[in-house]
Amino acid sequence: MGGRGIVLLCLASLIGACSSDHRPAPVTTLYSGNTTSKHKINIAGNSYKVKKGDTLFAIAFSANKDVRTVAKINNIKSPYTIYPGQTIYLNYSKKQNGTRKKQPSVNGRTQYSKRKVNKTPKKELDRSKQRGYVQRQATKKSTNSKSLYNNKVRWKWPAEGKVTRRFSVKENGYKGLEISNRPGTSVNAAAGGIVVYAGSALRGYGNLIILKHTDDYLSAYAHNAKILVKEQQKVKVGEKIAEMGSTDATKTALRFEIRFKGQAVNPAKYLP
Repeated sequence: MGGRGIVLLCLASLIGACSSDHRPAPVTTLYSGNTTSKHKINIAGNSYKVKKGDTLFAIAFSANKDVRTVAKINNIKSPYTIYPGQTIYLNYSKKQNGTRKKQPSVNGRTQYSKRKVNKTPKKELDRSKQRGYVQRQATKKSTNSKSLYNNKVRWKWPAEGKVTRRFSVKENGYKGLEISNRPGTSVNAAAGGIVVYAGSALRGYGNLIILKHTDDYLSAYAHNAKILVKEQQKVKVGEKIAEMGSTDATKTALRFEIRFKGQAVNPAKYLP
């Protein structure tokens, strides 16, 4: 090709580039494996701005939220595609909650919707209804407790080693099991599922893998030396997914968590 032809080809390429769509590429397109970004997901307040390498599962996990709840708040449909620069809200606003909705002003004065108030004295409430309410609440609590542990997920220990730290119910307590062993020890999927996060953007977790097992259950594997799976990859129970390490930790150990509807639960209740 002559010099003139090369110049024309370059001009055509530049014109094509200028006319292309400048909308940011979705994170699911940009990110299909271990993240290379250096940032950490820092949740402060009611919102978070998406960066390259983030996933909605990782954001929800960091905020201790169910990903479905976060998706609903932000009107994001499955498969939860998000974009760099997008603002993700983590709670409904007061206006969305309908606590006190502001109405159009009338004669320059702001009007507020009025809520009906039950003026019936508490003593006049029917006692049988009160008893029935208590019974329903007790039954509901019992049912929820059973469904929490009698689930259909087949669980298996994620690694061999010594349990050196256990789950704590305290607000700032340890929310998983710490399993210690030698560097490079195999870390295996505790149940069959799909990889919804594989990276190092969550503060305090180092190289982290999050698996989705059902709509309600996730499991997390932190501080790995090496990640052996990619996002959207399907894994079987017992399959090796990482090697034990000490990333973002002071010693070599696996931090293993189980999340039920976004909340950390005691893994010892599930493991054989």
